[in-house]
Amino acid sequence: MAYYTDCVRPLLLGVTAMEHVTRPVPGFPNIRIHLVEASRPWQWLAAGWRDFDRARPVSAFFGIVFSVLGFIIVGVAAPRPYLVTAAISGFFLLAPFLALGLYQISRRLEQHERPTLGDAVRSWRENVESIGLFAAFLAFAFVFWERLSAILFALFYGRDVPTMEAFSGWLFLIGDRFSFLLAYVALGAVVAAVVFAMSVISVPMMLDRRVDVVTAVVTSVRVVLANPRAMLLWAGMIAALSLAGVVLLLLGLIVTMPLLGHATWHAYRDLVQMD
Repeated sequence: MAYYTDCVRPLLLGVTAMEHVTRPVPGFPNIRIHLVEASRPWQWLAAGWRDFDRARPVSAFFGIVFSVLGFIIVGVAAPRPYLVTAAISGFFLLAPFLALGLYQISRRLEQHERPTLGDAVRSWRENVESIGLFAAFLAFAFVFWERLSAILFALFYGRDVPTMEAFSGWLFLIGDRFSFLLAYVALGAVVAAVVFAMSVISVPMMLDRRVDVVTAVVTSVRVVLANPRAMLLWAGMIAALSLAGVVLLLLGLIVTMPLLGHATWHAYRDLVQMD
């Protein structure tokens, strides 16, 4: 870890080596959190792009998988508008786990090794118990959000749910259902914020070290609390790039999701120090 902090990370992120201001994680004396400037997410994104460029065939495979899953979700849920919105937004709740292979690719590049598709696909074996348990939590969050979405639609529409065409037009024009849109976005933001805080660096951490779920989640939440401005920018960048991927007919996910996955690995390595 010291070699990465002092030598490799400055080269990747384009910054000079310097003494970091750190903060210990209460209850975990071997873990320290780096305090970074608010603009640091731009450097994570730049490092993520370099990884994507260096391992384009393998990274693009995962991007294609994200895009195909998006088309499947839309195809299955299309008859019911609430399912489309809930499934697509819920899909991104699962993204920290689905991007596991992308973290492994960045990890191999960091170690000056050639990343392979087989190694990336099997990366969950590095810490199967903890990663599996966290995947179950993300699946629960997905189901919770889908049910909450259904309840919101029932409260505002009852049995008179609009068609997908009418819903799409209303969604972008807002129309006379602004209160529904406000409630939907507000509750969705709360769910997304909780999942973001618990997962922003926890999955890369469980891949990198054989830590348990509690240690990883507590560290992730502490990272967010210690770096609120940087994490707010990072959350906004994730939302913007994810939305861009969807708006570009889901084909944009082929690039945006690998980019975010690689950048998340660099965010973890930049923010967490373990002895």
